[in-house]
Formats: sequence, C-alpha cells, structure tokens
Amino acid sequence: MPETPEDTFNAFFLEVGILAQLSRALFEARLQPGFTLSQFTVLNHLVRVRDGRTPLELARAFQVPKTSMTHSLAVLEQHGLVETRPNARDGRSKCVFITEAGRAFRLTALQAVAPESEALAGRFPAARLAAILPDLAELRQIMDAMRDPDPREPWPS
Repeated sequence: MPETPEDTFNAFFLEVGILAQLSRALFEARLQPGFTLSQFTVLNHLVRVRDGRTPLELARAFQVPKTSMTHSLAVLEQHGLVETRPNARDGRSKCVFITEAGRAFRLTALQAVAPESEALAGRFPAARLAAILPDLAELRQIMDAMRDPDPREPWPS
C-alpha cells in the first residue's frame, strides 16, 4: 500500500504504463499488417472528437512532432482511410477527414480485439471497469488541461 500521495501516483503511473504496453501489443497484433496503433488512434480520435482537424491540431492533441503526425496521415491517406482538404477557414492549411473506408477500418480493428475483450471480461468484469471509467475520464481531463501550463510554473494547481 503506497504511503504518500507521491507513492500512490507513482504506482498509478507504473500500472497505466504497463497497461499501455500490454494493450498496444494486443491491439497491434490484431491490426492489418503495416498499420500501427498510432495510426488507428488517429482514426479513433477523428471519430470520437470530430474530423476536420488540421495536422497541427492533431499533432498537439497527440503530443507528437508535426512531422510524425504528417507521416501517419500520409500512410492513412495512401490507404484511403483519411483525406485532406483545404482549410475553409484560412485557405493555407489542410484539414483531415476520415473516409468511409477509414470508419470501416476502425470498426474492423475494434471487432478484431473483441475476443480478447470478452476473455478479459470473464476475468475482470466489465461492470468493475465501467465503475472506474468516470474517475479515469476525470483524471484524463485534468491532466489534459494541465499539459500546456504557464512556462513559469511546472504544473498549475
């Protein structure tokens, strides 16, 4: 049992990191060859948040360099999973839109991990996970708001 708040957060981040590694390996093993979880998460983001984002907005959302996002988007566009269109707001940049093929790819990927999700639910009931999801979502929102702090302060309180 952690003794201090710092110990608790360290234990939490350790568990989250391990869960991220395990889930990445599981998911990437079920994706079509040549695709990565990073590319899938872009599609998932465009569905979850909404499409029509600029590559820079996506890079900021994922906290990756714009060049990395540009590469992921190029792969997705090459396979017809997203398309870029001129930005109607400024005409200089482009906006990214998920295609019907991209939506189908995302759905197929989610269905591919369904057997593992079902097996996991047999050992860790989905109701237990559902009970902690609101707290995890709240923590994500707090951390998301804290990620672009005032440069004079490491983390706002």
